[in-house]
Amino acid sequence: MAPFVHRLRVRYSECDQQGVVFNGQYLFFYDVAITELFRARIGPYQEIVDRGYDIVVAEARTRFVEGARFDEELDIELPIEHLGTTSMIVRPVFRVGERLIADGEVRHVWVDPKTLTKTPMPDDFRAALSR
Repeated sequence: MAPFVHRLRVRYSECDQQGVVFNGQYLFFYDVAITELFRARIGPYQEIVDRGYDIVVAEARTRFVEGARFDEELDIELPIEHLGTTSMIVRPVFRVGERLIADGEVRHVWVDPKTLTKTPMPDDFRAALSR
């Protein structure tokens, strides 16, 4: 199955003085996309939390290739590389058309939202994310 892709349009306020997306925005863009991935595959994020699960970012790395610009449509592809017992690794790819803008790796840990202690990923989440 093809990885999930979320498209968003770059807003003026997300650009720096050079007219390109400020580097810190890419993690915000990723956060929007991962929320939409969960909505598409599992359900609304609040329902995940209500079931007693949440994810936290344990590590994030971004490699910048070219800057996206105001009003461009940015596609964020989210291939899931690894689904462990309590963790998952996503390798986001950011593109405008065929242009590679950035890529990277984000490692999440599944936690209990009340205690923030690690917890195993439920089997139905694993099945939905491994499609």
